[in-house]
Amino acid sequence: MVAKKEDDEIVGGGGGGEDEPAVPEAEVPPGRLSSSGATTGGSDVAAPRAARFGEGREGRGARRERGVARPRAGFFERTSQFLHDVRMELKRVTWPTAKEVRNTTIITIIAVIFFALYLWGVDHLFALLITQLQRLINWLFGLV
Repeated sequence: MVAKKEDDEIVGGGGGGEDEPAVPEAEVPPGRLSSSGATTGGSDVAAPRAARFGEGREGRGARRERGVARPRAGFFERTSQFLHDVRMELKRVTWPTAKEVRNTTIITIIAVIFFALYLWGVDHLFALLITQLQRLINWLFGLV
């Protein structure tokens, strides 16, 4: 069964019948936003502060001391383990198909040609503008 408040908000009722699942009532947040006005039951003990990020049990790194767990592996054992890990990672890589490589190569070549032509055109346009500006300055000041 669902009870209604005066402002027509639905508040959970504890009916729990077959047609209506039980809806828990919403908790009312406290009226104050800080613990500065909190009473501590007669003692003058300060309220506990919130933990900073990285503090606490979950924020600490695992402490390892040399020689406690086991001695460090030798050079050849570490190298062998590294190569084994590299092979395992390379097996997990998703390699592109030949068609995907061809398509991306074509797109790259087209992009390179487009930008080469664009920069060639901009370079020639600026060269023409600078040449015309030099002629105009020479004509205005009668140099040459």
